[in-house]
Amino acid sequence: MSVLILALVAGAVVGLALGGLGGGGSVLAVPALIYLLGFTPVAATTASLIIVTLTSISSLAAHARDGNVRWRSGLLFAAAGIGPAMLGGLAAGHIPATALTIAFSVIAALAAWRMLRPGRPAQDGPVQGSPAEGDAVRDSPAEYRPVRPPRAAGSGAGLGAVTGVLGVGGGFLAVPALVGVLGLRMKTAVGTSLLVIVINSLAALATRTGTADGLDWAVIAPFTAAAILGAWDGKRLAAKISGNRLQHVFAYVLLAVAAFMLLDSLI
Repeated sequence: MSVLILALVAGAVVGLALGGLGGGGSVLAVPALIYLLGFTPVAATTASLIIVTLTSISSLAAHARDGNVRWRSGLLFAAAGIGPAMLGGLAAGHIPATALTIAFSVIAALAAWRMLRPGRPAQDGPVQGSPAEGDAVRDSPAEYRPVRPPRAAGSGAGLGAVTGVLGVGGGFLAVPALVGVLGLRMKTAVGTSLLVIVINSLAALATRTGTADGLDWAVIAPFTAAAILGAWDGKRLAAKISGNRLQHVFAYVLLAVAAFMLLDSLI
């Protein structure tokens, strides 16, 4: 199978996951770039940041049109992650490939565990684009619960560090944090998380200029285009399939990917 076809297929799968689940799809981008498309771990995390940023911008525009983005809350949350994201981006180039792969496999396993864990935040509301989504009450007073600044800053900083080092958007971490820390409804948290992801990814990319020279743009461009188109299809798919079923399938795929990466790095 040609590299172009592999890039298109991998991008479409990542986009479907992002559009159907509202986060977590970018965790598949790095292993796809490494094992299917021949990128080194450092180059893969840099390329993933580019793919995640452009795909998230496209999805953010759609959520903003629907009024599902809390700009002030998202900007404040993201501000705490800018510094850690930049430091993480600088550190990524100095981390051994094996350590980077092991760390990524742990994050992928954590993402899967969050999706499979009973009572996870994603179960509190329908998947984005689902028929029941529009029935939810918008902007209820409960959405603006008191925020503890230290906790919000800590969550934002942690998410920024993960984005900077591992090249993932961190939607699977951002959405629960925005629900639990800022008190946003699930639908609004998904839209606002895209704003946070874009800012953190751009901050991390700003410090990775030294790792961008060896990137294969002939792979990244079709991968990104397929991911953007796949995200729209994923949103439509979510309207037809149970959110829990989608998350369970994706979680098991992530567990398999995490196990493969961990074994590959240790053998």
